Amino acid sequence: MKKIIIINGPNLNLLGKREPDVYGNQDFENYFNRLKASYPDVELDYFQSNVEGEIINKLHETGFSFDGIILNAGAYTHTSIAIADAIRGITVPVVEVHISNVFSRENFRHHSYLSEVCRGVIVGFGLDSYRLAIESYQAASLFGGKLVKL
Repeated sequence: MKKIIIINGPNLNLLGKREPDVYGNQDFENYFNRLKASYPDVELDYFQSNVEGEIINKLHETGFSFDGIILNAGAYTHTSIAIADAIRGITVPVVEVHISNVFSRENFRHHSYLSEVCRGVIVGFGLDSYRLAIESYQAASLFGGKLVKL
């Protein structure tokens, strides 16, 4: 059974309440329960923190023993060299996700310090971005465990 953790960064604990026109009306806990039900063959874990150091600690904790990490670092995507360095230091492949299309938003959101150290990036599909990330790990198992460009 594959073991994948979703790590969400700052303000994502407010999903369903914060800027629903950008992030939707659904809270993450209910969505996460639906994901778990949709993927019974995957052990899904979830962690959320508004604190950069806690996100780094979780990457270190899971980055050598899990099969995949799905990371939505929120605003830290655009500011955190420390999180990028943490991803460089682990062996588990990380897929960066964003709920909104960051390229249709403010210019500062167009640059990610994380993308170059992640296996892939999924942007702009709402909460479905997380499902697509899980699917990328499922597809990887069809290709010898490696995420590949199709």
